[in-house]
This record gives sequence, C-alpha cells and structure tokens, in this order.
Amino acid sequence: MRKIIVLSFVTLDGVMQAPGGPEEDPSGGFRYGGWMVPYGDEFMGKEMIRQVSRPFDLLLGRKTYEIFAAYWPNATNPSDPIAVGFNHATKYVVSKTLTAPGWNKSVVISGDVVEEIKRLKERDGPQLQVHGSGNLIQTLMKHDLVDELWLKIFPITLGPGKRLFADGTIPAAFKLQECKTSPSGVIIASYQRAGEVTTGSFV
Repeated sequence: MRKIIVLSFVTLDGVMQAPGGPEEDPSGGFRYGGWMVPYGDEFMGKEMIRQVSRPFDLLLGRKTYEIFAAYWPNATNPSDPIAVGFNHATKYVVSKTLTAPGWNKSVVISGDVVEEIKRLKERDGPQLQVHGSGNLIQTLMKHDLVDELWLKIFPITLGPGKRLFADGTIPAAFKLQECKTSPSGVIIASYQRAGEVTTGSFV
C-alpha cells in the first residue's frame, strides 16, 4: 500500500494559500502571497531536501501542477535534489479539463477521482507526495486517504485565505512522528494517521 503524504506550508491560523509568491494564487483578493519567503533559511532548505531525498511520486491538483510544470522542467541542475526529484517523479494530476500535460512522466486522473486514487494507493510504488493542491487535499481528507501530514507551521496569522483544514476535514487522530524548530521559528512536524478520535471526561 502506497502512502499519501501531504506536505504543506501553513500559518498559525491554518492558511495555506500562496506561500511562495504574490502571483501564486491571488484568488479571493488574497493579499499576502509569498508569506513564507522571509522565513527561508539554510535549516529550511536542508529539511526540504531531506523530504525529497527518498523515492516519491507526485499527486497534484491542476493549479499546482501548472505552477510546477511552468518552472521545474527548466530547472535542470543535476546538483539540485529538489529539481531532480520532481522531474524524475511520476506526476499524477487530478483534472477534468487537462488533456495534454506537457511535463514528462505526467498522468491525468479524471473520472471517479476517489476510486482512481484508491487504486493508485494499492499499486506498488513509492510514496505519493501532495504539495499545494488545496482542493485536492480537501477531497483526500474527506475520504480518509491521507496517511501522513508533513507540516511547516509559520509564526504568523493572516486571517482570510484558503485553509489546510477546511471543508474536507473529518474527525481523525494523528500521532506525532517528529518535530523540530527552525532558527526563524518555523515548526516542522510530521504526523501519522492514528485511528479514531477518542474522548473522555475530567468529571
């Protein structure tokens, strides 16, 4: 069984929209695109490299796929492990409109997306990493298809914006696997799905 791992940059109040730049996703009048950039440092860079240093394929929504496909095929430096990893990976893109993806090793998932992703998980292969792809993440969470969350939690709040835990969120327990903090105050934490939510009472 292949694991689906969601890797997300997220603020303290749960916003995940447009972390990398103002033009990334200005929908809804979002004014804070690029909010993660001031926190980039050597520590963060090494952590991102570590997370793509193992075999993986990509599972992406159409918008994130198009952003990646406009940049990464042109990043051909063989000493850049992120570029090498992304370009080498098979890219599964969820879209009902994309018919001719231009990035090498790209496969379109359409039709019954949930069933196709379930079948994809059952095949042999490396982990499936989900970057960006806010709408796709909601679908994955709604159908309990997320095995792990690898989060980078930034010490800011933004108010309005697309959220990681939005309409697709279901009651679910997770186990903390690893946690560290960057010099700029970013919490880097990984969580593994761990069954149902349990409750109790102090009464």
